[in-house]
Amino acid sequence: MTAKPSERSVSKSPRPRESRLSTLHLAPESLGFALDCAAQAIGAVRLGAALPAALQSVFVSAPEGAAARGAVQDIAYRTMRRLATAEALIAQLVRKAPPPHVGHVLACALALLVDDEASAAYTQFTVVDQAVNAISARREFAFAKGLVNAVLRRFLREREGLLATVQADDVAHWNYPQWWIDAVRSAWPDNWEAILASGKEQGPLTLRVNARRSTVADYLKGLDEHHIAARAAGEHAVRLDTPMPVDRIPGFDDGVVSVQDAGAQLAAQSLGVTDGMRVLDACAAPGGKTGHLLELADIELIALESDASRARRIGENLQRLNLEAEVRIGDAGNPAKWHDGQPFDRILADVPCSASGIVRRHPDIRWLRRASDIPALVAEQRRILEALWPLVKPGGELLYVTCSIFPEEGELQAQWFGGIHQDAVRLDAPGQLLPKVARAPASSPGAPRTGQDTDSNSDHDGFFYARFQKR
Repeated sequence: MTAKPSERSVSKSPRPRESRLSTLHLAPESLGFALDCAAQAIGAVRLGAALPAALQSVFVSAPEGAAARGAVQDIAYRTMRRLATAEALIAQLVRKAPPPHVGHVLACALALLVDDEASAAYTQFTVVDQAVNAISARREFAFAKGLVNAVLRRFLREREGLLATVQADDVAHWNYPQWWIDAVRSAWPDNWEAILASGKEQGPLTLRVNARRSTVADYLKGLDEHHIAARAAGEHAVRLDTPMPVDRIPGFDDGVVSVQDAGAQLAAQSLGVTDGMRVLDACAAPGGKTGHLLELADIELIALESDASRARRIGENLQRLNLEAEVRIGDAGNPAKWHDGQPFDRILADVPCSASGIVRRHPDIRWLRRASDIPALVAEQRRILEALWPLVKPGGELLYVTCSIFPEEGELQAQWFGGIHQDAVRLDAPGQLLPKVARAPASSPGAPRTGQDTDSNSDHDGFFYARFQKR
């Protein structure tokens, strides 16, 4: 599935080296403790780990810090979104590169000081003081507490000039690798700056209302009774004005709503399922789109996933929704291992991709991806499409989906597929959705479209949709 980069699109994470650090003598509820833990996670990402896995490893190694998990996660994600700026500042302010963990603590502290929104939660004095405490609390790094104090205080004194200097560089300004910046600028010359800038923000918390249980209008009334501000964001979508833990969201535990981006919700809506259809959700974990399809019609659905551990999440999500599907373990690109010979009325091909459209939610992706990954992903997408197309009934449809903003994984891929399959008729579909941009500009690669896009002020991640019918 496209919207799960931390598990599908990124290689398995090595165990963070920071787990071998000396004992940390800090109160678990302190900012210093959170800075140290977040720095460990940043170090693991720099070694190739996905951020969620890195954070989980830190939490396992420091169970006494359970109360600080929210702060650790907040700092780690803020730092990922401003990592190049922070590292450029360190290079400017420190003559000789400090030990990695010291550098990562500095990066976390600088990210908080650079982030204007963070000032509401962390005052400048507190950030500096607690960063020094974090370094002092590790015996092997205590020698660097003076360095950390001097670097952070100098940044505060010379903030504007230092930021102007380092952000003259594209990478430090936009906080993406240069190849990524170049690719976005080339693909979307009219929107590249807005697309890159959207990655500095946290994505909204959008819910999908279970069509079997409620409507957007009725659910909004219920939220209003709970004094929770929200608004409609699509046919089944509600966006909360302020994010909150799922256990506080009315109806979540009972399956009335699920968390799903407004752009991702267009997958099930575009597939046009009706009662009695036989449907395949390929690459289905964790089951968000699987659940949505089952909410829309009484269908015979097979949810396919190659990873057995991730496939279990499909069952967990369906159990919460009180829905059923047949979950099969198998490679979508090798049907001989799992297919029973019966064709499908609809196939959702939500294939592995770069996840370049969802970096607001997964800011580590930009630092883990390499330019060389794109051709490999394009080849994998084609392998899966070639394997799935013969399974579509005559008159049936296949929906190709990625959470990518790169045309190689979107419109160019759709054109390739339509060009080699004479029995494939391309139908209207949402096409390319850019982050926080409802419709692709006229200068972008063209594609058949539908009126399903949310309004011009909608807030969604980046996705690509192409729909094909077999003659």
